[in-house]
Amino acid sequence: MAAASYPGNKIIMNIANKISTFRILSVPFFIASIAYYSPQRSFLRFIALAIFILAAISDAADGYFARKSKQQSKAGLVLDPLGDKLLLMSAFICLTVNPAVAVRFPLWVTLIVISRDAIIILGSIVIYIVRQNIAMIPLKLGKLSTIFQMLAVIAVLVQLRVSFIFWWAAVIFTVASGIIYINRGFKVLYASDNSRSNS
Repeated sequence: MAAASYPGNKIIMNIANKISTFRILSVPFFIASIAYYSPQRSFLRFIALAIFILAAISDAADGYFARKSKQQSKAGLVLDPLGDKLLLMSAFICLTVNPAVAVRFPLWVTLIVISRDAIIILGSIVIYIVRQNIAMIPLKLGKLSTIFQMLAVIAVLVQLRVSFIFWWAAVIFTVASGIIYINRGFKVLYASDNSRSNS
């Protein structure tokens, strides 16, 4: 019997989607905590830290449930990466522009992170328009990029003096994985063009 026909798998898959939805809904609360943070309201930084860590744990949790169900729903293919991107992009932006945060991301770090994600999102849209399908195959390097981005955000929220070590690692993995994703995207588009030429 195929895994897709087992009702328990559908329940687990729905749990994974709900966890991803929770991560998306937590983003406004995280943004508000950082936006209103000041040295006089230092507790807001710890609230933001708690929200971010909880969201990061939920990222691992929905991945676990998705693997356990051995399924990938169409909603999950959108919700999971969307939750990651919204959380991380908002974290990098907020922890760059708020001058009340003593140790914060340099602008160039945030621009690299956002530019890479923006290029991947736009590329995915183009591929979907051309092929009417997207095969979401995450890279190990991409996962490492996400992990180090999350560690960098946590380091800045904790106000570690060595936060730069984490954001440098995040930048290296972000750029490296971005190059591979872009190369893959061009190969998919070229393959599509070649198949049309041969038909």
